[in-house]
Amino acid sequence: MISNDHPRYESLISREKMVNAYNAGILADAGLIAHGRGEAFDYLIGEKTTKTAERAIKAGCAALILANNPVISVNGNAAALVSEDIVKLAHVLDAKIEINLFYRTSQRVNAIFKVLKKAGAEEILGTEEDALEHINGLNSPRGKVSKEGMLNADVVLVPLEDGDRTEALVANGKFVIAIDLNPLSRTSKTASITIVDNIIRVIPALIKKAEELKKFDKKTLKNLIDDFNNNDNLKESLKTILSSIEKFEA
Repeated sequence: MISNDHPRYESLISREKMVNAYNAGILADAGLIAHGRGEAFDYLIGEKTTKTAERAIKAGCAALILANNPVISVNGNAAALVSEDIVKLAHVLDAKIEINLFYRTSQRVNAIFKVLKKAGAEEILGTEEDALEHINGLNSPRGKVSKEGMLNADVVLVPLEDGDRTEALVANGKFVIAIDLNPLSRTSKTASITIVDNIIRVIPALIKKAEELKKFDKKTLKNLIDDFNNNDNLKESLKTILSSIEKFEA
């Protein structure tokens, strides 16, 4: 039992969720490695949502609200950590949920499907192997997507994504919003908007911001997107990391 007054409470709870998800067949081995790598970057940004990340969240929300066919991509890590919040976000945005896995097996798909169903999801795409199609430029299993979902999506939210598929989605004309704690990753540099923050903070923040921005007119929302520059966003995120290192050295 982890005491909620433990200084590492949130981190320890996340680790416990990941281990449980791995034992339940939701996660591949690589998912645990990816989580540990991300946690290292979370230390460097102070384990909090920065002002830079808040701006990215705001712009990303605007894009999702204006989208004609928004889709939230879910892998094992996302399902393990924030399944209920993903379902809430999809409801607020009227977005579709699609399971997409690099290490894809029918067992893992079924396990994640059950997690999302338990969290309240009504429709979950990406489960029927025979109905999946490949996006252009990516022939790996990661390229298999739902025709009703990512294949015809205009805006895709990809938490904890692989760089090659982010590149393929962007090359296919998708507006990609990534959640990635590493501002130097290929995903971060390729995405249209990158939220450099921990997914356990980002998804609840997106829900709150979406409920707020849905009251805004289309012109205001479009301006939020047009005023956002992802390269500047990543540079500011790196400055935050460097600042934390400099404070330690001082």
